Amino acid sequence: MSSFYQLEFEKPIVELEARIADAKERLMLSGAGAPDAGNPSPNPVAIQAEIDQLQEEHRHTLARVYRSLNPWETVRVARHPKRPQTRDYIARICKDFAELHGDRRFGDDPAIITGFARIGSLKVMIVGHQKGRTTAEKIACHFGCAHPEGYRKALAKMQLAEKFNLPIVTFVDTPGAYPGLGAEARGQAEAIAINLREMSRLKTPIVSVVIGEGGSGGALGIAVSDRVAMLEHAWYSVISPEGCAAILWKQANEQTNSAAAKALKLTARDNLELGIVDAVIPEPPGGAHRDPDAAAREIERWILGELEDLRTHNPALLPAIRYERFRKLGDFVESPELGTSSGVN
Repeated sequence: MSSFYQLEFEKPIVELEARIADAKERLMLSGAGAPDAGNPSPNPVAIQAEIDQLQEEHRHTLARVYRSLNPWETVRVARHPKRPQTRDYIARICKDFAELHGDRRFGDDPAIITGFARIGSLKVMIVGHQKGRTTAEKIACHFGCAHPEGYRKALAKMQLAEKFNLPIVTFVDTPGAYPGLGAEARGQAEAIAINLREMSRLKTPIVSVVIGEGGSGGALGIAVSDRVAMLEHAWYSVISPEGCAAILWKQANEQTNSAAAKALKLTARDNLELGIVDAVIPEPPGGAHRDPDAAAREIERWILGELEDLRTHNPALLPAIRYERFRKLGDFVESPELGTSSGVN
């Protein structure tokens, strides 16, 4: 199976897919016509055995490659153009989705999607970043970088959810908030800061899933939640690897980007170990872009499980619990230095 977009570390996988496709074509042609003396027809049984062997090798190679991704490779997977986005998960997870537009102050921002929906038997409010799939969609969505009106739209709809006692589900997938002059003039920093403050006060359950990129305040602007999870090959950090590399080494290239990604501890496993997220949602072998349906089922299972648990809490107590969760981030225990005197020489 050929692919327009190929990641460097996926070359062995792509080669195997090409060999499988070639073998399947030969198998199809083997039954298309009768053999002749000069060109006997190949044995379909032997070709099928070859296909089975190649598919088994493909499964093992796929698992091995994705099991050993380094942080920079994880970032590349999170940015894969075929990776499922918020609208893809809404289509697979949600029923009766009714999209809501506008912030009632400036306009609508297509980089943020909001709306009522059902997940399983639960009525929820959906809020998520959208990057766009085609070139026109990407430009319209600012490649997933929301403007102030996007964050104000998100907050207005979350406050609406609180009014109707609906839980909130957010999908985070952005390299960061839009840094343009217009966004800054309309109060980008203020919009995000107000979201952080007001989300912490909402008396309704909030769960967030980082489905791709989780860049800085642009991500946190819709992720002040009771429970936060990351997909296995997503990333979540205060800055992108390129931005970090440009600051530390004055240039962003393959080498500095890789070093920055490692230093930032941005993978799902790192964030779980640091206590920044509460769970890592497994992806299908080869990433969510290879099997969006399986990835959606895992996300739905996690969301329903967490919301069922959060519904047992008194909504009035959720802000205090949420506050304590974020206060714990960065906690550490300082041990006495080795060799310090205890009064005995």
